[in-house]
Amino acid sequence: MSSVKDLFGSKLNVLNVGLEQFYLTLQQQNVDAGHVEWKPRAGGDPEIIKIVDALKSDPRVIKANQKAFNKINNASPVWVDVIPAYKAISIDRFTLLHAGPPIKFVDMCVPMQGAVYAALKYEGLAENDEQAHQLAESKIHFEPCHHYGCVGPMTGVISYSMPLLCVKNLDEGNMAYSTFNEGAGDVARFGAYGENTVRRLKWIENVLAPAMKRVVDKDPINLKVLISQALNMGDELHMRNNSSTSVFLKAIMAALCEVTDSSQLPEIARFLTTNNDQFFLNFAMAAMKASADSAHNIPYSTMVTAMARNGVNIGIRVSGLKDQWFIAPAAQVVGLYFPGYTEEDANPDIGDSAIMETGGVGGFAMAAAPAIVKFLGAGSVSDALNYTKEMYEICLGESAMYSIPNMDFRGSPLGIDIVKVVESGSLPVINTAIASKKAGGGMVGAGVARAPLPMFKEALKTLYKQMEE
Repeated sequence: MSSVKDLFGSKLNVLNVGLEQFYLTLQQQNVDAGHVEWKPRAGGDPEIIKIVDALKSDPRVIKANQKAFNKINNASPVWVDVIPAYKAISIDRFTLLHAGPPIKFVDMCVPMQGAVYAALKYEGLAENDEQAHQLAESKIHFEPCHHYGCVGPMTGVISYSMPLLCVKNLDEGNMAYSTFNEGAGDVARFGAYGENTVRRLKWIENVLAPAMKRVVDKDPINLKVLISQALNMGDELHMRNNSSTSVFLKAIMAALCEVTDSSQLPEIARFLTTNNDQFFLNFAMAAMKASADSAHNIPYSTMVTAMARNGVNIGIRVSGLKDQWFIAPAAQVVGLYFPGYTEEDANPDIGDSAIMETGGVGGFAMAAAPAIVKFLGAGSVSDALNYTKEMYEICLGESAMYSIPNMDFRGSPLGIDIVKVVESGSLPVINTAIASKKAGGGMVGAGVARAPLPMFKEALKTLYKQMEE
């Protein structure tokens, strides 16, 4: 009885488990309370729980996941060449690649359609917007970049003549590709398609790319080393590339000066150093693509090898499910808008750059980049740490190379596991730019998006069904 009296006679401290409303009510009454965000396994769905338990204990899955994880973890991406798209990936003039899962031209978001116009004018297939539109609706074949070993930021449009930076995974020998970052201003990746946009694409083809090819012909660049260095210098490699771009420029500068005509060197230097902190992103994306592709197509593996958005939908591919896409509506990015813009101006999540999170950096390594937190509207530095800690719960392991200084150099979360995503309900976090919903409207903010749960559930069910057959 005395213990009961002591309970009611002492200050009340409450730990709430379950519905947050109880916790909030106690706070309003000035009661010391803590809240545990408890959720039932797999949302409490008996069918899904059965599948989760079956896959977690299946020796075929365990062995396949270890193999897939080792491949992505041991990958050694190196920048080795610059080649036009038609040579690198054998596309014809009437094929355009785009970011995200498959989509028809008529269904594309406005910025992606704008990038299509830019590409068709750049290729000389259309003289004006009307011709470009008619051609896109009739003769152009559209494919995801991922189908050709490529990745493209934002709209991600790649055409026949565009120079591609070529990355080789020395561990497995597979290749991956991306375009060069266009810098700031009227750029095709945000859907611009005017004369300035086409002119810049031509300049990249005729001036920048040849110079970059001469540089890499002298000495290939180990991208994994640069990415690792940048993580230790405050980048998370998706939305903050200040350090990685600086380290990259330092690595190539001597060669660039040696192999570049003195009449072109100043304009190339201005392009690389003026409002172009994201220049290295495309290299990092290709590095992550080469790494992830080496772990693709391993039977029974539940590891995600691609996560991409086209501004309408988001899709994932899973190692053990060949080239199937599992698709859901693209999320509206939650973040911080530039002055004069609101979420009404924003396009849904877009771009292949979620390959960064697939490879264990970006939002998964947000703890490494405290300087980016306010820019993303992602809360405080402690929130950034919590994002990274949460991602460990849905991954197969930790990176052996990409470490986070302010977590005692713990390896970043690596190898998204659809089983762990579905079981925990924790969704992959993606750091991203927010694109205007208008073609060429540019970047209107930055923030954080979550990959939707339904596509992970669908992939889980599909793999289980195939294993039962």
